[in-house]
Amino acid sequence: MPPMQPQTQYLHRFAFCVNLTLMLWVALWQMILSPHPHLNNWVMAVVWLIPLLLPLHGMLAAKPYTYAWSNFILMFYFLHALTLLTIDEGERWLAGVELLLVTIAFLSNILFARVRAKELGIKLQRLSQVERQERERFEPPKD
Repeated sequence: MPPMQPQTQYLHRFAFCVNLTLMLWVALWQMILSPHPHLNNWVMAVVWLIPLLLPLHGMLAAKPYTYAWSNFILMFYFLHALTLLTIDEGERWLAGVELLLVTIAFLSNILFARVRAKELGIKLQRLSQVERQERERFEPPKD
Protein backbone atom coordinates (compact mmCIF):
# COMPACT_ATOMS: atom_id res chain seq x y z
CA MET A 1 0.00 0.00 0.00
CA PRO A 2 1.28 3.48 -0.77
CA PRO A 3 2.05 5.65 2.25
CA MET A 4 -0.60 8.03 3.52
CA GLN A 5 -0.37 11.73 2.90
CA PRO A 6 -0.07 13.89 6.07
CA GLN A 7 -3.71 15.01 5.85
CA THR A 8 -4.84 11.40 5.49
CA GLN A 9 -2.71 10.37 8.47
CA TYR A 10 -4.37 13.08 10.53
CA LEU A 11 -7.84 11.94 9.41
CA HIS A 12 -6.95 8.35 10.24
CA ARG A 13 -5.70 9.25 13.72
CA PHE A 14 -8.75 11.42 14.35
CA ALA A 15 -11.24 8.77 13.19
CA PHE A 16 -9.46 6.05 15.15
CA CYS A 17 -9.33 8.18 18.32
CA VAL A 18 -13.02 9.06 18.08
CA ASN A 19 -13.91 5.37 17.72
CA LEU A 20 -11.74 4.55 20.76
CA THR A 21 -13.38 7.39 22.69
CA LEU A 22 -16.79 5.93 21.88
CA MET A 23 -15.61 2.54 23.16
CA LEU A 24 -14.35 4.15 26.34
CA TRP A 25 -17.61 6.05 26.79
CA VAL A 26 -19.70 2.90 26.36
CA ALA A 27 -17.53 1.03 28.88
CA LEU A 28 -17.71 3.88 31.41
CA TRP A 29 -21.46 4.19 30.95
CA GLN A 30 -22.13 0.49 31.49
CA MET A 31 -19.61 -0.07 34.28
CA ILE A 32 -19.49 3.15 36.31
CA LEU A 33 -21.80 6.01 35.31
CA SER A 34 -25.09 4.13 35.06
CA PRO A 35 -24.68 0.38 35.56
CA HIS A 36 -27.61 -1.94 34.99
CA PRO A 37 -29.35 -2.54 38.34
CA HIS A 38 -29.91 -6.28 37.82
CA LEU A 39 -27.06 -7.48 35.59
CA ASN A 40 -23.32 -7.68 36.05
CA ASN A 41 -21.58 -4.43 35.01
CA TRP A 42 -18.70 -6.25 33.32
CA VAL A 43 -20.96 -8.50 31.29
CA MET A 44 -23.04 -5.56 30.10
CA ALA A 45 -19.92 -3.60 29.16
CA VAL A 46 -18.53 -6.53 27.17
CA VAL A 47 -21.85 -7.07 25.39
CA TRP A 48 -22.00 -3.40 24.42
CA LEU A 49 -18.33 -3.31 23.36
CA ILE A 50 -18.17 -6.45 21.19
CA PRO A 51 -19.73 -4.82 18.09
CA LEU A 52 -17.34 -1.87 18.36
CA LEU A 53 -14.36 -4.21 18.62
CA LEU A 54 -15.17 -6.10 15.40
CA PRO A 55 -13.62 -3.56 13.00
CA LEU A 56 -10.68 -2.70 15.27
CA HIS A 57 -8.08 -4.77 13.38
CA GLY A 58 -8.95 -3.17 10.04
CA MET A 59 -8.99 0.26 11.64
CA LEU A 60 -5.50 -0.26 13.01
CA ALA A 61 -4.41 -1.23 9.50
CA ALA A 62 -6.05 1.96 8.15
CA LYS A 63 -8.24 0.07 5.68
CA PRO A 64 -10.76 2.48 4.15
CA TYR A 65 -13.30 -0.28 3.51
CA THR A 66 -13.28 -1.19 7.21
CA TYR A 67 -13.96 2.40 8.21
CA ALA A 68 -16.80 2.53 5.70
CA TRP A 69 -18.59 -0.65 6.83
CA SER A 70 -18.02 0.08 10.52
CA ASN A 71 -20.58 2.86 10.10
CA PHE A 72 -23.26 0.17 9.85
CA ILE A 73 -22.29 -0.89 13.37
CA LEU A 74 -22.38 2.71 14.57
CA MET A 75 -26.02 2.99 13.50
CA PHE A 76 -26.99 0.65 16.35
CA TYR A 77 -25.45 3.07 18.85
CA PHE A 78 -26.99 6.03 17.03
CA LEU A 79 -30.46 4.50 17.39
CA HIS A 80 -29.75 3.61 21.01
CA ALA A 81 -28.82 7.21 21.81
CA LEU A 82 -31.84 8.64 19.98
CA THR A 83 -34.17 6.23 21.76
CA LEU A 84 -32.81 7.11 25.20
CA LEU A 85 -32.94 10.83 24.42
CA THR A 86 -36.67 10.54 23.85
CA ILE A 87 -37.74 8.09 26.57
CA ASP A 88 -35.29 8.11 29.49
CA GLU A 89 -34.86 11.38 31.38
CA GLY A 90 -32.39 9.85 33.83
CA GLU A 91 -29.84 8.89 31.18
CA ARG A 92 -30.57 11.69 28.73
CA TRP A 93 -27.20 13.40 29.16
CA LEU A 94 -25.39 10.07 28.74
CA ALA A 95 -27.31 9.46 25.53
CA GLY A 96 -26.49 12.99 24.35
CA VAL A 97 -22.77 12.33 24.74
CA GLU A 98 -23.16 8.98 22.98
CA LEU A 99 -25.05 10.62 20.11
CA LEU A 100 -22.36 13.29 19.74
CA LEU A 101 -19.55 10.71 19.73
CA VAL A 102 -21.34 8.42 17.29
CA THR A 103 -22.07 11.30 14.92
CA ILE A 104 -18.44 12.48 14.97
CA ALA A 105 -17.21 8.90 14.51
CA PHE A 106 -19.61 8.37 11.60
CA LEU A 107 -18.51 11.54 9.81
CA SER A 108 -14.81 11.01 10.46
CA ASN A 109 -15.04 7.40 9.23
CA ILE A 110 -16.67 8.56 6.00
CA LEU A 111 -14.13 11.31 5.49
CA PHE A 112 -11.13 9.06 6.09
CA ALA A 113 -12.54 6.28 3.89
CA ARG A 114 -13.15 8.69 1.00
CA VAL A 115 -9.75 10.38 1.19
CA ARG A 116 -7.79 7.14 1.61
CA ALA A 117 -9.74 5.33 -1.12
CA LYS A 118 -9.00 8.20 -3.48
CA GLU A 119 -5.28 7.93 -2.59
CA LEU A 120 -5.35 4.21 -3.30
CA GLY A 121 -7.26 4.64 -6.55
CA ILE A 122 -10.26 2.70 -5.29
CA LYS A 123 -13.34 3.91 -7.08
CA LEU A 124 -16.92 2.72 -6.84
CA GLN A 125 -18.69 2.29 -10.13
CA ARG A 126 -21.90 4.11 -10.79
CA LEU A 127 -25.02 2.03 -10.36
CA SER A 128 -25.91 2.40 -14.03
CA GLN A 129 -22.53 0.92 -15.02
CA VAL A 130 -22.98 -2.03 -12.68
CA GLU A 131 -26.51 -2.66 -13.96
CA ARG A 132 -25.33 -2.56 -17.58
CA GLN A 133 -22.53 -5.03 -16.84
CA GLU A 134 -24.93 -7.39 -15.07
CA ARG A 135 -27.42 -7.16 -17.92
CA GLU A 136 -24.72 -8.01 -20.45
CA ARG A 137 -23.52 -10.87 -18.31
CA PHE A 138 -26.81 -12.52 -17.33
CA GLU A 139 -29.37 -11.69 -19.99
CA PRO A 140 -29.39 -13.73 -23.17
CA PRO A 141 -28.41 -11.80 -26.30
CA LYS A 142 -31.36 -10.34 -28.19
CA ASP A 143 -31.79 -11.50 -31.79
